[in-house]
Amino acid sequence: MHLRGLLTTVSLSLGLSSAVVIPQSTQFVQTDSFFNVTKRQGSPIPYGLIITHCNVPNTVALTFDDGPFIYTGQILDTLSKHGARATFFLNGVNKGNIDSSHELVQRTLAEGHQLGSHTWGHLSLDTLSYNEIISQMTDLEDAFMRILGIFPTYMRAPYLMVTADVLNAMTALEYHVIGASIDTKDYENDHPDDSWRSFEKFRAELDAGGTIVLAHDSHQTTVEILVDNMLVEIALRGHETVTVGECLADPPEYWYRTSR
Repeated sequence: MHLRGLLTTVSLSLGLSSAVVIPQSTQFVQTDSFFNVTKRQGSPIPYGLIITHCNVPNTVALTFDDGPFIYTGQILDTLSKHGARATFFLNGVNKGNIDSSHELVQRTLAEGHQLGSHTWGHLSLDTLSYNEIISQMTDLEDAFMRILGIFPTYMRAPYLMVTADVLNAMTALEYHVIGASIDTKDYENDHPDDSWRSFEKFRAELDAGGTIVLAHDSHQTTVEILVDNMLVEIALRGHETVTVGECLADPPEYWYRTSR
């Protein structure tokens, strides 16, 4: 079954639109309990190296860390209004809990957005041993498997803290490590009167050539003000808001897998 078929199945089960913008190149094989991505080697994007910029001209990748949370659905609504796609780096346990957010995670994938790992517990990876880093990733992989039957090949380290051990672990697990070239610092401006500071930082770093944007779906002001403003600004500049995978020209069949 194609990726479109899986997303349609998820969409219909939630009463959502089945429109999906991801190409139909990913193959799925139905098993007794979930759909398996046919694992294929050869992603053009390197594993275990920090990536901060898009490869595809005139694209910008909005990314949201720390979900799923109570505001995530509102961001999905705003993205839908603008016809935009984004990437969500999820935790297992943070402000929300992935195991109590199955429908929200399924909806995010079904609406054409990309899911990535932000580790299980949002711990600063530079404080952990190599084996603990591995566990932070594999525990979340298990949660994704419970919810979707697939898990991502993209990750972002909490606090952007990356060490040699982190990169070695991500290489071993075959993860693309995503940083940011635009950091909105929205967590410092989580009040309606201060949101303009994050927006001006976004504009300045966009002017400087930034293309991968770091924000959070756990902050109300980001959801209610900043996201819409960023989407309008991107469109005014003639750019397209896409997933990280798309902005790197990485074929969708490499975004997820079903086995380690």
